[in-house]
Amino acid sequence: MQFKEKKAIYVQIADMITDNILSGKWKEDERIPSVRELAVSVEVNPNTAARTYNYLQEKGIIKNKRGIGYFVSPEGVKQARETRKDEFIKNELPRFFRMLDILGMNLKTVEKFYKMHLSEK
Repeated sequence: MQFKEKKAIYVQIADMITDNILSGKWKEDERIPSVRELAVSVEVNPNTAARTYNYLQEKGIIKNKRGIGYFVSPEGVKQARETRKDEFIKNELPRFFRMLDILGMNLKTVEKFYKMHLSEK
C-alpha cells in the first residue's frame, strides 16, 4: 500500500478497510483479517494495525469478538457510509466549491455532468 504524507497511516488503512466494506467485499458480521494479517498485508507495524482497528471500533464500523477476531459490525455498512459522508462534507466539498468558484462554474453545469456520469453506468 502506498501511503500519503498528509494523512495518518492508520487513517489511510481505515479508509481502505471502509472501502472494502462499502464495496461489499466484506459483509456485515463477516470476519476481517487479524491485526497481524493486516499489518503484514499493508506492511506496517502491528501497533499501527491495532490503532486502525481501535479507530474503526470507535466509529462502530467493526467489532471485536474476544478470542475469535474482528468482524464487520451489524451496522458496519451504515456507519462506514455515515463516516465517509461526514468526511466528504468536511474535507472535499469545501475544495470542490473553491474549484467551482475559480473555474467560474455553477451547480447547473455540475448537474449536467453528473447526469452524464450516471447515464454511462
